[in-house]
Amino acid sequence: MADLTDTLAAALFSEVFMADQLARNLISRALPKGMEISHFSVLNHLAHANEERTPAQLAATFHVTRGAMTNTLSRLEWAGHVHIRPDWDDARRKFVSISPAGRAARDAALAAFMPVIADVVRGIGPDKVRAALPVLRELRARLGDEI
Repeated sequence: MADLTDTLAAALFSEVFMADQLARNLISRALPKGMEISHFSVLNHLAHANEERTPAQLAATFHVTRGAMTNTLSRLEWAGHVHIRPDWDDARRKFVSISPAGRAARDAALAAFMPVIADVVRGIGPDKVRAALPVLRELRARLGDEI
């Protein structure tokens, strides 16, 4: 029984890893010039949250180091896509918010890659995708618990 579970686990993770790599390549090619997936992900999160976040909160959300998040935020700030301000109560802390230009860049990125991924979903079939989502969500939740 353990061999069957091990084989199933290996097949599942092999498919997840390959799908992740192929999806990232597909989306990277569709993103506007100069935008990376990490940039889009932060902009998308800030757009949905619709409130300021600290760099530490963003690093925790994306399971990256603070240094990696600082690098991403620096690039987004340079591009004018986020505003970074000091915390008036604690000078050691900063707050990040999406700028109007960042919201426009996020919307442009969505417009660029949504047709591509929508075609993939149409090709697989909406019913199959809908059926796969609960399993993928549970997989994500369990992996999140391990971190």
